[in-house]
Amino acid sequence: MSTPHLPFPIRSEATLRDETRPHVRTKTVAARLTPGELAAVEAAAESSGQSLAEWLRETALRVARQRPADPIELLLAEVCALRCTLLNLFHSNAKAASDGTQSLPDSIVNIRDQADAGKLQRARKILEDFVAPKAAAQSEK
Repeated sequence: MSTPHLPFPIRSEATLRDETRPHVRTKTVAARLTPGELAAVEAAAESSGQSLAEWLRETALRVARQRPADPIELLLAEVCALRCTLLNLFHSNAKAASDGTQSLPDSIVNIRDQADAGKLQRARKILEDFVAPKAAAQSEK
């Protein structure tokens, strides 16, 4: 059985090249701002105690890492969260039943929050693990 081809790259080749030198920043991003927008950004950076470049970099990376890169990643993240939620709910209910109690609403909310917290990381790991063997096989050819 062959491995299905994904119609999109999981990571760009530039990202893979830059990962070989993770501490060296070689790329620049520029943006045009109005004077009011620049003042707001500078004030936010100053209030956080960071330089403008540090604040912009950290803010951009935080947002980029929070959002899924593509719809497949988002869908897989939701499936991962659903699986985690169901397994933990079944376990919690079975444990409560064996103790002669019921699951509390707060514990159910905690299970949901726990599943949501790690869903993107789990989805990205699954996609990377799925694509890595195929990429290794192609590089050996």
